[in-house]
Amino acid sequence: MTTTTAFAVLCGLLLGAGCWLILVRLPFMRGNTFSDRIEAQLRSRNLESRLLRTPTHNLTPFGPLERIVRPIIGDAITYLSRFNIGSAALGKRLARAGSSKSTLDFRAEQLLWAGAGFVMAVLVVVISAAAGQFSPAFLVVCVISGAAGGYMLRDYVLGQRIRKRESAMLSEFPSLAELMALAVAAGESAMGAMDRASRSSSGELSAEFGLVLADARSGKSLSEALQAFSMRSELPPLVRFFDGLVVAVERGTPLADVLRAQAADVRDAAKRELMESAGRKEIAMMVPLVFGVLPLTVIFAAFPAIAALEISL
Repeated sequence: MTTTTAFAVLCGLLLGAGCWLILVRLPFMRGNTFSDRIEAQLRSRNLESRLLRTPTHNLTPFGPLERIVRPIIGDAITYLSRFNIGSAALGKRLARAGSSKSTLDFRAEQLLWAGAGFVMAVLVVVISAAAGQFSPAFLVVCVISGAAGGYMLRDYVLGQRIRKRESAMLSEFPSLAELMALAVAAGESAMGAMDRASRSSSGELSAEFGLVLADARSGKSLSEALQAFSMRSELPPLVRFFDGLVVAVERGTPLADVLRAQAADVRDAAKRELMESAGRKEIAMMVPLVFGVLPLTVIFAAFPAIAALEISL
């Protein structure tokens, strides 16, 4: 396949995709939903001004192109949401990552990343075809791998964000727990101590304290707000901490002792994890020592003797 043929194939694919987008967005190709049918009757009751609506932010730097493709992505997400592909688990993961995005927004980002991987795979195929190395099997494998890789890469980035955020929360937890213990010992209530800790610090855990306080001030009890956080978190030290707070608030046990004990437990767990990490790294350091440094030492030690034997012979 020559360069002209590869360019013609690429232009044909782009033209076909454009014609397909125009066709599927025609009015007779789209069925009216129930909300669309009754919108004309409810328009007089909807007094909200369009100027006061929250503007939609673009997820990519391609503003006009994104606005063109967004309806197609919305239709695809709506179709996939019928199968309920881990929506509850995904919502919990987004909450653990501290993201305000909905599951539909995340699925849209995954589709965009998959599209980017697909485009990169097509470019690789076109470049290889221009070099005279076109293969249908390579085309199929490269395109599928690119799209699947982009889709899974977005999920991997979310997992890395969750691990980084939870690590930061664990590192902040002992200091905030002791600060709350001091506030409680000075006469503050549990809610007041949490408010003081969240206002006196900045970080991931203090932001979570702010969310708990916002839930408590919106009408929920403090116990319900704490239980909601323990349900969306999977860190055992934090779950034990908030469960201990719930028990202390409900039964009236001393909070200061509970907070100090929780902070001491987290510090001990951090020390154990540090020692385990040092042990694993010590074992990993044996690999370059045994296979790299030790053979060179043996060679330098034995080479003079071997050279002397060869000279004597």
